[in-house]
Amino acid sequence: MSFVLRGISVRHASAERGDSCNALNEVSVSIKQGEQLALIGPSGAGKTTLLHTLACAHPQASGELSVFGVSPWKLSHAERHALRARLFLAPQTPPLPPRQRVVTTVLAGCLPQWNIWQAIASLIRPSNPDAAYDALARFNLQDKLYARVDRLSGGERQRCGMARLLVSKADAFLVDEPLSALDPMLAQQTLTTLQQEAASRNATLICSLHQVELALSCFPRIVGLRDGRIVFDAPRAKVTEAMITELYRHAVQDEQRDVRRRQRAFMYPADQL
Repeated sequence: MSFVLRGISVRHASAERGDSCNALNEVSVSIKQGEQLALIGPSGAGKTTLLHTLACAHPQASGELSVFGVSPWKLSHAERHALRARLFLAPQTPPLPPRQRVVTTVLAGCLPQWNIWQAIASLIRPSNPDAAYDALARFNLQDKLYARVDRLSGGERQRCGMARLLVSKADAFLVDEPLSALDPMLAQQTLTTLQQEAASRNATLICSLHQVELALSCFPRIVGLRDGRIVFDAPRAKVTEAMITELYRHAVQDEQRDVRRRQRAFMYPADQL
């Protein structure tokens, strides 16, 4: 197994002491090595928190977490650091240094395998520009190899972050909303590249998506989250339209309520009441 979660609850990072509000509530799920699954659900459902939990970015408040057969928060700091080297977490907005060249930024995907001297040397002179070029080419970004990061568009930065994944040696890809800044054609190409790379090295791919249609058409397993809980976990063939509607129903109702509240505030300002 890549990941096993038993009754995992995770507090919001910004929660004050004594606050009972959780980002995840008693989540239990098992994910085999090499599986590819999509996380779907409304904004604030807990998808990002779940990915960060799997990446050992913060400990759970309760429950048990196993990553590649070990409990990460029972390991020493050095052992946990070595475990994280097998995981690649790709946030929705990748933290790319703005003044850095793209080639250097992409090769940063190798940092978990480098010692400090290799990392410093690559900052001065990129150690393997061919690998960076090949990774960028799979996202149609090879012409940006020596461009500065701050000259890239939002979609180009997102794909640059994905190119980092390709040069890494990770056994699990944890990808948060990789398509949010991409047009439909680039979105499909990016998703296909991620899935092909995961399949070629038998790596686990867990991807959070707002594009429900792409999730259903591309991933064999779908996990629906809402309010920090798993609403369903099923093969895509068993995910029905009614299940999707129910998953997002409360989110739509909340949004409609917020719109009505803003309309009333606009029509009847507080100083006129």
